[in-house]
Amino acid sequence: MGAEALRALLGRVRYEVLPAKVTEEKVLAHVPRDVVVTVTASPVRGLEPTLGLTERLAAHGYRVVPHVPARLLRDDVHLKDVAERLRAAGIDDVFVPAGDADPPAGPYDGALPVLRGLSELGSPFADVGITGYPESHPLIHDDITIQSMWDKRTHATYIVSNLCFDPRVLGDWITRIRRRRIILPVYVGVAGPVQRTKLLAMATKIGVGESTRFLTRHPSWFLRFAAPGGYAPERLLGRGAEALTGPAAAVAGLHLFTFNQIAETERWRRALLDRLAA
Repeated sequence: MGAEALRALLGRVRYEVLPAKVTEEKVLAHVPRDVVVTVTASPVRGLEPTLGLTERLAAHGYRVVPHVPARLLRDDVHLKDVAERLRAAGIDDVFVPAGDADPPAGPYDGALPVLRGLSELGSPFADVGITGYPESHPLIHDDITIQSMWDKRTHATYIVSNLCFDPRVLGDWITRIRRRRIILPVYVGVAGPVQRTKLLAMATKIGVGESTRFLTRHPSWFLRFAAPGGYAPERLLGRGAEALTGPAAAVAGLHLFTFNQIAETERWRRALLDRLAA
């Protein structure tokens, strides 16, 4: 990947963080105000920790994108209340996945009804993100996930891809969705410079039930981080150069999964930018 193209991508990053007790402190200490921060939501703890952290970070001057999983919303009234609360905090961008809550808290079992509900509320957010799956979803066939993006396209403004460690698979997926005329810009999901031991510790701190779900759904992630030579995000970016930088790919930037290793992620980004500049 050309240095200029990689620098451009590293300048358009979003940091995904979990709403833990020390997250606010870590973001304030290490994340520049021009980096977008996205806040996940827990099927165990519900939306409140996400909404609270979103409000506090927004008050500190960050552009914050909260996750609003469909399966955590109780009903239409709850959706309206959440939208009004976020707008009052100055939030103009939300990410709407289906979520993992099982059973759902209310009638929404997927993202599309929530997206339609937001449209019926007058589209209160300038930007709305939806999920893409370069690697197979554990429960949904690939063709169905692509059809789902097509169904959602009129209610959303961008796609965030789930983690993918194979540049060939990532490139094939981008090609497939573009052939299906899904033209929404894509933020490519990339794991930050994660250490396996810290990732395991983070998963444990999430909570017993949620940790089990996390580890069960993503065993291949840990194998990647433990592979000989470890995991280095710049290698993935370099090998995926053609897929990420071609004009037809319409990649808007990088969505970096920090797993709350926020200081490490920002240090890695700054160091790589310095090397590219040199």
